Amino acid sequence: MAEGFPSSCLVENLSHAYGEKTAVDSLSLSVQGGEIVAVLGKNGSGKTTLFRVLSTLLPVQRGTVLIDGVNVGTDPMSARRHLGIIFQSPSLDIKLTVMENMKCQGVLYGLGGIELNRRCDELLAQFSLSDRRNELCQTLSGGLKRRVELAKGLLHRPSVMLLDEPSTGLDPSARLSLWHSLESLAAEGTTVILTTHLMDEAAKATRVILIDEGKKVADAAPSELQREVGDRVLTVVADDMDAAERMLRGELSLACQRVNKTLRVNVDGSVTDVADLVGTVARKLGQNAHSVAIGRASLEDVFVAKTGKAFIE
Repeated sequence: MAEGFPSSCLVENLSHAYGEKTAVDSLSLSVQGGEIVAVLGKNGSGKTTLFRVLSTLLPVQRGTVLIDGVNVGTDPMSARRHLGIIFQSPSLDIKLTVMENMKCQGVLYGLGGIELNRRCDELLAQFSLSDRRNELCQTLSGGLKRRVELAKGLLHRPSVMLLDEPSTGLDPSARLSLWHSLESLAAEGTTVILTTHLMDEAAKATRVILIDEGKKVADAAPSELQREVGDRVLTVVADDMDAAERMLRGELSLACQRVNKTLRVNVDGSVTDVADLVGTVARKLGQNAHSVAIGRASLEDVFVAKTGKAFIE
């Protein structure tokens, strides 16, 4: 966790269901100011429900959610004053200019006059939007619109910024710019929590919280999670997968996981000659081998190790 900043988002034993379907199941987490936390999960994993509860769009059915010490379950209106929220779908009024969108947002939070003008100027400058202030939002690129939404969400100086799939629709350059902005916010002590299904995006975060079927299955820095599964991952695809699995487990005494049509072996630091291992596996498989490859452990490998399922079916 980030040093020097208090915990600004605390979730304890949160559960949420839609009828008989449990979307979030006894989930707990704590996030400090200055952290960028990525909530990573497949579609339907529960991450969007978690986002909606944190942002007060859904009620707290069971458990406790505190935003800057304010209980979301009992006082959602007060909690909202501590939150900046960026939804997956753009919330800008595209028929208004950048500045008009900013001022409308400010009025909703009780800002006005000189204070609102000063705050708008500060944020437009911070996100390199000053020269766009009088442009209609419908003329902006996806990346610029996302920057306007960030600026708009920060008008009331929230301590917690929530973002739902923030890179949706952005090109690589715009995504890079977005992450520079998020890192700057975190450096100032703002808590940044985002949901994503993109592995490369989650890998940039301070911490990754993996969610599967509504449960938290992992919570650590990306590098720590990758070390948990080993330095490298050996993947094997064979014509006869049953025979390949028997060979790996029996003849080579290698623990492996079978995910879809792939066998995965986590290779830790005790294996000193990785090339020799690959050669041995390929030789043992013979003509049964379709492919034998090794690569550095990724967050996808972490997901497989924690859940026994492929991230992308």
